[in-house]
Amino acid sequence: MKNDKEKNLFAWYMYDWANSAFATTVIAALLPIYFATVIVPPNGWEFRLCNIEIPTNATTLWAFLVGTTAMFVFLTAPILGAIADISESKKRFLMTFCFGGSLFTALLFFSRSGDVWMTMIFFFLANTCFISANTFYDAFLPHIAARNEIDQVSGRGYAYGYLGGGLQFLICIILILAHKKIGIEKTMAVRISLLFTGVWWAGFSLITLVCLHEPGNNKTSLQQSIYDNNSWTYIRVGVSRTWGTILKAKTHRNLVIFLIAFMFYNDGIHTVIMMATIYGKDELGLKNETLMGTLLLVQFIGIGGALLFSKMSKSFGTKRILILVLILWLGILCYAYIITSALDFWILGIAVGFVLGGSQAISRSFYGAMIPVDESAEFFGFYSVFAKFSAICGPFVFGIIRQITGTSRLAILSLVGFFIIGIILLCFVKENTEPLQLGGDEKVRS
Repeated sequence: MKNDKEKNLFAWYMYDWANSAFATTVIAALLPIYFATVIVPPNGWEFRLCNIEIPTNATTLWAFLVGTTAMFVFLTAPILGAIADISESKKRFLMTFCFGGSLFTALLFFSRSGDVWMTMIFFFLANTCFISANTFYDAFLPHIAARNEIDQVSGRGYAYGYLGGGLQFLICIILILAHKKIGIEKTMAVRISLLFTGVWWAGFSLITLVCLHEPGNNKTSLQQSIYDNNSWTYIRVGVSRTWGTILKAKTHRNLVIFLIAFMFYNDGIHTVIMMATIYGKDELGLKNETLMGTLLLVQFIGIGGALLFSKMSKSFGTKRILILVLILWLGILCYAYIITSALDFWILGIAVGFVLGGSQAISRSFYGAMIPVDESAEFFGFYSVFAKFSAICGPFVFGIIRQITGTSRLAILSLVGFFIIGIILLCFVKENTEPLQLGGDEKVRS
């Protein structure tokens, strides 16, 4: 029999298993290809708004779409996080965004050729819910893991995610490749896969809904009476508390430097994830089977990468391993600039899979070890803000360079600068500091 802690950890891991289907199938694989080859006409599309007409292509449009989504979350995540901490409703927020995101993902089934606006709206809403839910998912990490095991727990979470996302994506690939034997069109197979992604996300999240426990209630009876049944009070106090945290947190140099470093290097990571498939399609002219196969390979190699680098961080230090992973990312970007063939893209996929899980898992655990436990949702809201601010810049820079130069190669190479700045800033971050304390009554991990 599993004890309560093991059940709680398993429930937390399983959300990564569930939502990674969206990250893999919708964000990285099928939807970018489907968007570029079916939704957007081959001769491009004219963006019309307020009598303004801008001719554009699928690559640029996709880049600006993901950047706009990130901008919205950038504005809302810290306030939602503060409200969740005050009301002690991290789980409620997590599951609300989870099921909302899975619904809009399933609605992508109805997107067909020429439905550019409808597809963009459904993806915007689904991706907003996906990112927002991750804020509250990450906020559980300091509560369920002791400080000496936070790297390993974070790494296992990503490993579950890569495995779950990989298995779901494998089922989708089999469906698409066997569409003739089943008696359906290829586009229908893709649409069914998008629907299946939403069902997978919601279905496996039921384990999290049932088994993941909210951290204990710490509100006094006075606080309880103030907040009960008053949503506007939550919002007002959430905004006030977020602003207060900004004013206080800026005095903690270590935390701020890490967040700025994270913002820069995550810019490169996020843009690679979002644009890799459409880069292979647009720049290299690769077949869909090659693109999907490479992404599937990334998923399963990512399991080993997340576990390996998390384990190495325990022996060599989290910061050292994180810097090592970012240096490896520099080499990957330089290689991506010169690749020309399907074999090169496969090799690139192996390298990306190896470092992707490590960089994500270690970044999350490194940050989680520095923040106050009782304000984890709010602080992971700021983590999401810096993550999504970089997600705004990266895709927009990629899209602008692609639009101006007519090639995605220089856009890929431009990401090197973000990694270099991130590495330099990380050198000034002190490791093994005590969790940040902003008040006199916060609990600190033992």
